[in-house]
Amino acid sequence: MTMSNSWAVTVLTLFPDMFPGPLGHSLLGKAMSNGLWSLDVRDIRDHGLGKHRTVDDTPAGGGPGMVMRADVAAAAIDAVPRNDRPLIYLSPRGAPLTQARVRDLAAGPGAILLCGRFEGLDQRVIEARAIEEVSLGDFVLAGGEIAAMALVEAAVRLIPGVLGDHASTSEESFSSGLLEYPHYTRPQDFEGRPVPAVLNNGNHKEIAKFRTQQSESLTRARRPDLWAAYEKPPKP
Repeated sequence: MTMSNSWAVTVLTLFPDMFPGPLGHSLLGKAMSNGLWSLDVRDIRDHGLGKHRTVDDTPAGGGPGMVMRADVAAAAIDAVPRNDRPLIYLSPRGAPLTQARVRDLAAGPGAILLCGRFEGLDQRVIEARAIEEVSLGDFVLAGGEIAAMALVEAAVRLIPGVLGDHASTSEESFSSGLLEYPHYTRPQDFEGRPVPAVLNNGNHKEIAKFRTQQSESLTRARRPDLWAAYEKPPKP
């Protein structure tokens, strides 16, 4: 089943066999089979140069490693219909990926994701094609494929119909600016640790207050940056 208005992602990579990987399983895989979103994976090496389909070269000015060529990357990008989708390069020097950006992506037509390798991508193609650079965090991976999968999963799960309970996404970490509160289930007592009594009293107002307090406490302790932004009053 396919839908012309489904969320469409195109991934440009040197390792197309890595996909769909985890994106083809569980609720995301089912949603793809049902046409709620589509995945188009393209091999950058199809645009490589010469009989060896070369995609990289030594860095100008010297230094270790190799750099993906601007002409090869541009050819791979230009072969993909844009369809108003943002063009994103997964890069550790990019802007941090946030839940707000993920929501924006999920609400749009999809995305085109370029997975880097080697020491990076020639800066000229980043500028020439107005590529948005996005980072998963302050660490370095061998390539952009895993980061691309994470971005796609984060966005696809927000598409209506992918998750069974729409309310579940509104109470998650970052949705309100806070980390999510702790969760509990059966058994009532686990190794001498009971479920907090307030969660068993049926008073929804007290439960909501308890969960908010827990979220605030966790955010203060683990993410002072988020807490500072949460406490900051909005500008008039």
